[in-house]
Amino acid sequence: MHSQMPAPIDACACPLCGQPNQCAMEAAKVSGQPVAKCWCVNASFSPELLAQVPAASQRKACICQACATKEAHG
Repeated sequence: MHSQMPAPIDACACPLCGQPNQCAMEAAKVSGQPVAKCWCVNASFSPELLAQVPAASQRKACICQACATKEAHG
């Protein structure tokens, strides 16, 4: 039997909606530029929102600002 390799995680895409997450740290890795402070440093993510992130993407891809804001404002 052939085991399928899991799809690679796109660290620049939100694991909830798939849109670009605007992660400054990932952008810096891609561009080779110095790391800028990311918007998420001052954001708070509820345990309920974090629980929606697929296990394979946890701690590998940031939730985007739109999903974080939508959740925060209910």
